[in-house]
Amino acid sequence: MRLIPALLTAVISVQAQDAVTIRVHADQKIGAFKPIYSYFGYDEPNFTYAKNGRKLIGELGSLKGAPVYIRTHFMLATGDGTAGFKFGSTNAYTEDAAGRPIYDWSITDRILDTYLQAGAKPFVEIGFMPNALSTNPEPYRPDWSPGSNFDRYYLGWAYPPKDYSKWAELVYRWVRHTLDKYGRSEVESWYWEVWNEPDIGYWHGTPEEYDKLYDYTAEAVKRALPGAKIGGPASTGPSGAKAAAFLRQFLEHCSTKNVPLDFITYHAKGRPSVVDGHVRMGIAKNAEDVDKGFQIVREFPKFQNLPIVLSESDPEGCAACSARVYPQNAYRNGPLYPVYTAVMMKNIFELADRAKTNIAGMLTWAFEFEDHPYFDGFRTLATNGIDKPILNFFRVASFMGISPGAARVRVESSANVPVQTMLTEGVRGAADVDAFAVRTDRAVSVTVWNYHDDDVPGPDAKVQIDISGLKDGPGVLLHYRIDETHSNAWTVWKKMGSPQHPSAAQYAELEAAGQLQEMEPSRTAVVKGGKISLEITLSREALSLLNLVF
Repeated sequence: MRLIPALLTAVISVQAQDAVTIRVHADQKIGAFKPIYSYFGYDEPNFTYAKNGRKLIGELGSLKGAPVYIRTHFMLATGDGTAGFKFGSTNAYTEDAAGRPIYDWSITDRILDTYLQAGAKPFVEIGFMPNALSTNPEPYRPDWSPGSNFDRYYLGWAYPPKDYSKWAELVYRWVRHTLDKYGRSEVESWYWEVWNEPDIGYWHGTPEEYDKLYDYTAEAVKRALPGAKIGGPASTGPSGAKAAAFLRQFLEHCSTKNVPLDFITYHAKGRPSVVDGHVRMGIAKNAEDVDKGFQIVREFPKFQNLPIVLSESDPEGCAACSARVYPQNAYRNGPLYPVYTAVMMKNIFELADRAKTNIAGMLTWAFEFEDHPYFDGFRTLATNGIDKPILNFFRVASFMGISPGAARVRVESSANVPVQTMLTEGVRGAADVDAFAVRTDRAVSVTVWNYHDDDVPGPDAKVQIDISGLKDGPGVLLHYRIDETHSNAWTVWKKMGSPQHPSAAQYAELEAAGQLQEMEPSRTAVVKGGKISLEITLSREALSLLNLVF
């Protein structure tokens, strides 16, 4: 879905690029390879147990290497369970005519059961406010669709409780219910996060009122299950002054009041735009959000070693904002999205190393929209049960960490864009041709990409990958690729004529095209003198996984 003037395309396509050398020092470990990729989330909880929602949850749960955690909004919102854009409900809490609480866990159980049956785990977002507890309950249910203003979106569900004790009892009863249903050891492995983005319209209260909500919630969670993990504040990107101030005051509150805090969350988003008829990604904003948050956590030595989960980390901020209406989001269907995410994963690890903080997760806020047109430009992992290229990045990442003790190793590239440049400029000059490498006892895995912020055709990168620090002998080389013609159901769908009602045979072809595909058949690769050299060619916005197994 590129918007490129023909003249611009012609000029770019004739540019040349120097050969690139990437050196992987497999014997030089720089840190653990934590499975930060295995976190996902979405706005619409009632899509969880829809036909294609279940299918996608099953695929996420089957990712290898680590538990997959899943987060969703509106887990305590009032309603009949009908899904809608950026809304959902469970009706977990209502009151009778006398104001006595009525608890109903049927829909929340259905959501959590879907995760657990697929082998995934809940990252429980405790929100939003039930109608009967809201200080400003009406209007309550938003009627939002792509292109609508947000002035009628943050309604009664976004207000503080009129009775904090009733709110705390609701949370306590919910945690106790999950404990009784799923068992202590299971629930102690979950995350419990308080609210979402309370520094903007999701919270019609002051920072101090959020702190009070957190205190009551944390006490209730710990009262029900002392070993539960509680955290927050899930604030927006701290490259903004207001968001930074909110995160800082929350950490100050928890520090001075000695409030339970087991992990810290905030969000990090990019900012794509349309420039000269094409999409330009805003990776600098994404990286700056990550880095500013790390710096704020560093101000509190008490919390420096706490796990940090970027409980939303994405190229921009609205999954339901279709590219049909918001053309800057046209990156979502093709290979640019997974390549961007690979670059951001490396940035996040490097920034955490630099700040000496404990990064645990980068949560991708993307799922699926049931019964909507194929490839309609939503920020999703799949469309009508067909996997999009972005989902294959997570398959790549999971393959890298499949063995215990996976470690990141040192990589040098003659054509990388340094992380400091990413922070200040993004990738606006030469392309970022770089790699991320992981070593286990039995394998070395190298993910290599050719990335640029500008979604326009560019020169191929001829890349020589020199891997050293290995034991001599034969190994098996596996080579996977995500680009315009590999691991890319979108390209296949367009070649079919973009059918909205594909035949059974077409659907099966699309399903196959949505899986991670080999660039070439596996082959024997021999290490001599502790080294091996591999050569590949990467088109612009393409990614390869080279997995050398001994």
